[in-house]
Amino acid sequence: MACDACFSDVFKQKIGRCKTCMWQLTVLSIICWPLWFYLFSDTPKTVNSIALLFFCIAFSGLLALHLLVLSWRKLTGRE
Repeated sequence: MACDACFSDVFKQKIGRCKTCMWQLTVLSIICWPLWFYLFSDTPKTVNSIALLFFCIAFSGLLALHLLVLSWRKLTGRE
């Protein structure tokens, strides 16, 4: 997820600094998890259910990585 605020292509430099990406991942996680529970929790072995579940895990995982690196940078003073 690229944004206009981050001009660098290096993933390592962007992670934990891109507020726009973090907000996008938060909104996507808030939308996708209830959608999966409402539509596919009763049939977890269908292709659509598994695909949406992978998207949910990817959004939440990347958001968790952003927040982890952001907190690490704040604690160590490497902003």
